[in-house]
Amino acid sequence: MPTQYYTATSLDGFIATEDDSLDWLFPLGDINDTSYPAFIAQVGALAMGASTYEWMLRHADAVKAEAGAAWPYTQPTWVFTHRELPGIDGADIRFVRGDVRAVHAEMVRAAAGRNVWVVGGGDLAGQFFDAGLLDEAIIQVASVTLGQGKPLFPRRVTNPPWELLSVRQVGKGFAELRYRLPKGVAPHA
Repeated sequence: MPTQYYTATSLDGFIATEDDSLDWLFPLGDINDTSYPAFIAQVGALAMGASTYEWMLRHADAVKAEAGAAWPYTQPTWVFTHRELPGIDGADIRFVRGDVRAVHAEMVRAAAGRNVWVVGGGDLAGQFFDAGLLDEAIIQVASVTLGQGKPLFPRRVTNPPWELLSVRQVGKGFAELRYRLPKGVAPHA
């Protein structure tokens, strides 16, 4: 049961604009054409940063129209934050702060043999990587550039590099890249 970072990025390496917008992403394709449906079926627990969670709150109406509920996940979700944030009725959301290692052990137990998904953002995925807990990255590379924004993975990893496991074209707008991440690498910010 791997811990996976599954996300979309622009060609120039940003997962959102500087103001946390994803408006650039949605016109590019249908999520059902990607590996997402099979991916989410294997997920038993989620880790999410505060900015990603706040995006979900701001777009609850759009999420509800797309997924049928304001919170689209049935799995327990740990939101890493230093702020007080509102919950969502009926959702299993646990607000946490601090080192990802202690929380990861709890997430693995709750996942009960299924995968752990680090939803985002990039810095949270980097914290899991720094702790030696991130096994894979599945990245949907979109055919747009943003020029600036929230980085995909704000870490320098060069030796050993990520190991490319597969490449798949998704429509005309995406390339899906799947990587195995190295373990025991000293992070360089």
